Amino acid sequence: MPNRLANETSPYLLQHADNPVDWWPWSPEAFAEARERGVPVLLSVGYSSCHWCHVLAIESFEDELTAAYMNEHFVNIKVDREERPDVDAVYMEAVQAATGQGGWPMTVFLTADAEPFYFGTYFPPEPRHGMPSFMQVLEGVRAAWVGRPEEVAEVAQKITRDLAGRQLDYGKAGTPGPEELAQALLGLTREYDATRGGFGGAPKFPPSMVLEFLLRHHARTGSEGALQMAADTCEAMARGGIYDQLAGGFARYSVDREWVVPHFEKMLYDNALLCRVYAHLWRATGSELARRVALETADFMVRELRTGQGGFASALDADSEDPASGEHVEGAYYAWTPAQLREVLGEDDGALAAGYFGVTGEGTFEHGKSVLQLPQDGPAVEAERIAGIKARLLAARAERPAPGRDDKVVAAWNGLAIAALAECGAYFERPDLVERATEAADLLVRVHFDAAPGRAPRLSRTSKDGRVGANAGVLEDYGDVAEGFLALAAVTGEGVWLEFAGFLLDLVLDRFTAEDGSLYDTAHDAEKLIRRPQDPTDTAAPSGWTAAAGALLSYAAHTGSEAHRTAAERALAVVHALGPRVPRFIGHGLSVAEALLDGPREVAVVGHPDDPARAALHRAALLGTAPGAVVAVGLPQPAEGGEGEFPLLAERALVRDLPAAYVCRHFVCARPTTDPVELAEQLGAVRP
Repeated sequence: MPNRLANETSPYLLQHADNPVDWWPWSPEAFAEARERGVPVLLSVGYSSCHWCHVLAIESFEDELTAAYMNEHFVNIKVDREERPDVDAVYMEAVQAATGQGGWPMTVFLTADAEPFYFGTYFPPEPRHGMPSFMQVLEGVRAAWVGRPEEVAEVAQKITRDLAGRQLDYGKAGTPGPEELAQALLGLTREYDATRGGFGGAPKFPPSMVLEFLLRHHARTGSEGALQMAADTCEAMARGGIYDQLAGGFARYSVDREWVVPHFEKMLYDNALLCRVYAHLWRATGSELARRVALETADFMVRELRTGQGGFASALDADSEDPASGEHVEGAYYAWTPAQLREVLGEDDGALAAGYFGVTGEGTFEHGKSVLQLPQDGPAVEAERIAGIKARLLAARAERPAPGRDDKVVAAWNGLAIAALAECGAYFERPDLVERATEAADLLVRVHFDAAPGRAPRLSRTSKDGRVGANAGVLEDYGDVAEGFLALAAVTGEGVWLEFAGFLLDLVLDRFTAEDGSLYDTAHDAEKLIRRPQDPTDTAAPSGWTAAAGALLSYAAHTGSEAHRTAAERALAVVHALGPRVPRFIGHGLSVAEALLDGPREVAVVGHPDDPARAALHRAALLGTAPGAVVAVGLPQPAEGGEGEFPLLAERALVRDLPAAYVCRHFVCARPTTDPVELAEQLGAVRP
């Protein structure tokens, strides 16, 4: 049997390379094989840190009898949703439309024309809880394919027609204004969990983009309620089991409303977004907890996700080997019993740690184990003693079998990490973090960006071990990488990052934008699927639509480009439509809309690089809370000097031979200042 997955760059596909299933990667050849053999396609979509994907693989894909049936009656295609978000999005939409729910692993049966006709997610090896077994599903699909081919074809064509008819029409909604953002805040207030922080019930996901909106809304309007919701949610998450109390970093979500028991995988995008949120919360309030969590999360990303090439890996698995049983189980690496604490720390410190971290005899997790938390009512302990306890527990945990790591570098998520690390490095005077951000940006330019003569320039979605993957970048890659480059330009004063961002955003205008200003997830010349994906909602990470809108707006503020400003405003019509109705699912779009309403403000800081006065002004500019303010720093450029790397610096001179800052907004500029305190006031909240 040919091993068609052996040369893939996806760790998820490589995990399945040795299955007895005759897997194909997503390719025209696979569908041609199905057409030639006259069999349906079984499409299996997942990702490497997905717990139930591993379970399905062990139970069914590694089973010789199941694999033999699959090989005889289907062409089997395996897709990593993180490499092909376009394929995932199209068929997930079909699954959700047909069943009312979705998730991974996703199992879809297709015709040779890629039209879906039967759907599901995880299927067990034996019937249970009302679910058919995986083999029963296979046999049922096979029977329908052979016995009722006309019915199958009709169902497939109807589903495909229905999907094609689901076109979005947000172009006429208009630009969001203060009223829509106030309605969004009201909607969030109704869904807010005032007791535990966050929004909605279990499972509870970290609402990073909504928190960013709340911070920006507070900065623009002075709303104390918005700030309180953000601060309380951040504290609740940081004290909960969803946050790794020993090594930093956030798990994907909490299975309960109290943030106690996480689903243990750690994703790069979650940690990048939350790192930035906590840094911005510190910027707004001076919270020491926010500062600590931002830095610990940044250090977690660098320590545990950084690859040998300078990029950042996608995720750490939820599962790892339990030394006691030898089985791979969720949370084995992270959970503790009181006895395990005493074994590492001794009786006194073990008892203290149990009280401090909320480790109980009954356990807060499974099998009497607990996930470490920081309960509000824990014992007061001197910081040095706790630091010593944490160091010893961390060293003991390092002896356990570690969770697996998905080493592929996803362009979009690295863009988010670049922005977070650059800002944390600047805020907390950690130049090493700015260096790590710069190295990741260099990798994206060297490995992921292709501007070879004779070919249309493009950004590739993934790489692994420095080898670029075959899949083209989607809109979120262009938007998030541009956002990362813009943040890096503001922090470093290196205009080349502004230039790279502009190049990517020109491609967005040219290849992803519809005539009505809406945005597609794939380029005009991308592989044609049964439907061109177009999803504006912000879920686990910013949608490509809102990520691009934010980067377009910032680039326009930097350059004065009317084309980019107009594109951003047209794209934000989706926020006008969705913000008041479903604010939890358009959080990044709401954040960008806050920046639009505030200007955003344009800050130019000029002076000589070795002048501490320029550094003080630059720091004050970066720490300003005005939503989405853009910052350029460089040498003074009097009128006769022409335009340099940053257009905002043109004709900006020293004031009385001192470094100076210029703040402009809505075509009006404030008086240039040489005083960091005055600059901070110019970039503070605007009251109604």
